[in-house]
Amino acid sequence: MSSIYKKTYRIALDAFNHFNDEDGWAMASHVALSTIMAIFPFMIFGTALASYLGADAFSETAVHLVFDTWPQTIAEPIAREVENVLTQERFDLLTIGVLAAALFASNGVEALRVSLNRAYRVADRRAWYTTRAQSLGFVLVAAFVFMAISFLLVLAPLAVRLARQWLPWMEATTSMIDSWRIIVAIVVLVVGLAISHLWLPAGRRKLIEVLPGVSLTILFWLIAASIFASYLQRFANYVSTYAGLASIVIALLFLYIIAAIFILGAEVNAAILRYRTLHADEE
Repeated sequence: MSSIYKKTYRIALDAFNHFNDEDGWAMASHVALSTIMAIFPFMIFGTALASYLGADAFSETAVHLVFDTWPQTIAEPIAREVENVLTQERFDLLTIGVLAAALFASNGVEALRVSLNRAYRVADRRAWYTTRAQSLGFVLVAAFVFMAISFLLVLAPLAVRLARQWLPWMEATTSMIDSWRIIVAIVVLVVGLAISHLWLPAGRRKLIEVLPGVSLTILFWLIAASIFASYLQRFANYVSTYAGLASIVIALLFLYIIAAIFILGAEVNAAILRYRTLHADEE
């Protein structure tokens, strides 16, 4: 048992030291700012594409998928502003403005890539246009996934009503389906995390090799979100300090914490891989 504790300690220490040495705190702020600046362009691009393809429920679904996993205190003001932006109908899919929105949204993906490359201790030798094309592909795929989910979730209430009408014995099951929003949001979050670790940074990793960091990221995100939400409710008074900018400052601080945990999750994966390489003979 002591060897397990010793191994865990070494991995944790290696992960944290490398996080510190590679400016992990600064990278977390970069990821946080890039994320907040990418949310609006992504929503605008996705709404334009969805309107062009007839998926009118995209904006509502996207808002829920992005913000349902955030603490309500933090998510509500940002989600409200996003909804205000998306109420404007956009059919200008091929205009420069919407294409620029896709480009700005891909900056968030690029920030994640840089932080993951540092965490996994790899140098990305790919050409810039290759990585940028991949980032734009991520944005496009995410928009189509959100659209597909919006189509399914529009049909879900109808399916639930029919099930309750014709299959009353399934009442307990259909009642659980009513909480689909948060369930789908969590599934999208977990899958997105795994894909980010597997495909964004340079090099190749197996799913089993990224699962420890992904699992720890989800666990510590839940803990951090709960603590931060309690802090905001009981102690913080950002409104008196930042006035109208309070909601943005709160969101940035929250995303900074989330980004630091995200990078540390990758650091843990890299530390585990390094430990296994160094102690391969002992195992």
